[in-house]
Amino acid sequence: MRTIKTSTGADIALDGDLLTVMETLFHEVTARRELERSFEDMMREIQVLIGQMTDEERRAYLQESLFLNTVTYENERLGSYMRKLASKD
Repeated sequence: MRTIKTSTGADIALDGDLLTVMETLFHEVTARRELERSFEDMMREIQVLIGQMTDEERRAYLQESLFLNTVTYENERLGSYMRKLASKD
């Protein structure tokens, strides 16, 4: 299995698991800097990772990201709707 590296040297296996990438980004950017990171720091690290991927890998991870974000969006919308219904009681 192919791996890529963060700028700090952490390996990430490209097995299609977006959560593994997100967990590594959290550890290497956010936790390593003891929560003292900026939006730009995270964007730079994401660009480092994307720069190592092939077009096919980027396509697969974009698809997974859009799916997960759509599910999160739908859950937030549904939660808001349910709170609105509950407040009418």
